[in-house]
Amino acid sequence: MSNTPEPRWVPSVAIEAIHRQQTLEHGGLQGLRSQDALDAALARPQQRWRYGELSTIPQLAAAYADAIVRAHPFSDGNKRCGFLVAVVFLGLNGFSFQASNESVVLVIQRLAAGDLPWADLEQWFVRHSVIAP
Repeated sequence: MSNTPEPRWVPSVAIEAIHRQQTLEHGGLQGLRSQDALDAALARPQQRWRYGELSTIPQLAAAYADAIVRAHPFSDGNKRCGFLVAVVFLGLNGFSFQASNESVVLVIQRLAAGDLPWADLEQWFVRHSVIAP
């Protein structure tokens, strides 16, 4: 188990609300494709923290994005939702995320395509996450 205080995790109900809002604003199908896939994706960052694999908030934000984008739990909008959940997680834990829209689109598309190694995603979140004032 990690020696750091437990982070504030993003509740499932908030993730579903983020997905719903994004599909209303930007289009796409609403709803879950698989509750099991969502549950597994949400458990992944917590497990990695508990087993001491990841200990920093930016690393765990990357784990959220990776888990949601790759698990594809929603009918549509998984890339948007995965990224936004990571940003919300950062905010809940005293960080903000600062990257250009172009960088976000490129990185998240590469993640979804399976063309982004974990180490690159992790470092991208570390570089662009700053402690909020």
